[in-house]
Amino acid sequence: MNRDRNPQAEQMGDESMARNLAHQAEAIWPQEERLFDRYGLAGAIRILDLGCGTGEITRRLASRYSQAALVGIDILEGNLAIARRGSMAFAERIVYEQGDAFALQHVDASFDLVVCRHMSQAVPDFPLVLAEITRVLKPGGWLHLLSEDYGMLHMPVVERDGKRFDPDRFWNENAVAYLQSIGCDGRVGRHSPALLANAGYEAIALDYVNVDTLRVDRGTFAGIMRAWRDGYSEVLSQASGRTVAEVGADFDTIISTIETPPHYAVWHVPVVSGRKP
Repeated sequence: MNRDRNPQAEQMGDESMARNLAHQAEAIWPQEERLFDRYGLAGAIRILDLGCGTGEITRRLASRYSQAALVGIDILEGNLAIARRGSMAFAERIVYEQGDAFALQHVDASFDLVVCRHMSQAVPDFPLVLAEITRVLKPGGWLHLLSEDYGMLHMPVVERDGKRFDPDRFWNENAVAYLQSIGCDGRVGRHSPALLANAGYEAIALDYVNVDTLRVDRGTFAGIMRAWRDGYSEVLSQASGRTVAEVGADFDTIISTIETPPHYAVWHVPVVSGRKP
């Protein structure tokens, strides 16, 4: 995958991303795991974790599907090195490969389940990746797609320095604007069911994992935001025409509200699934 296909390579390779993936797994997986029940898969199946990052979810999938063989693919060798170190207990069942999501080096109809999490918003032309996913899925196989949507983060409006801080504006004018500037879709979560329908999938469903201050530890939720701040403040400032300090201050306000009861904050995380005919 060339840089044009991976415009967030620097951010994805930053140490903050490893922290982010760990916090996200802790926050999301306890609610997400039950969604795999609908696929009815068991036994010696083959699973692809596309965009596996540091292997946080690859390992959880290996534990859930105790007889499965898994392939974790990521574009960044640094992430894969972390994944391999953390997956020694599954060394016989998990193989990690550096690969290009736009040109998978696997034959047609190779996998019973493809899991693709936190990636659809990070690449341009995601329908091209979806076509590759569809190619390597077996007929009757399932796609499990977690697609972020930056219009689905909701934090309280608060007063800061005598002014009204509206976090909805922050996400739309900074995160969505940045992703648009590099050809990515910051609202791909809401667009994903239609993408699957256009690709011919059946039994399409959309579920929401609610990462909020009632279901998730406040420190874990705040840790996701802190990692985003550390990894993305500079590029968000470039896209929005604001200073890095201003963007960082907005993140800090959001982090403070998440950490401070009784403030309520929520991130609705869309999880879309479908079966290949």
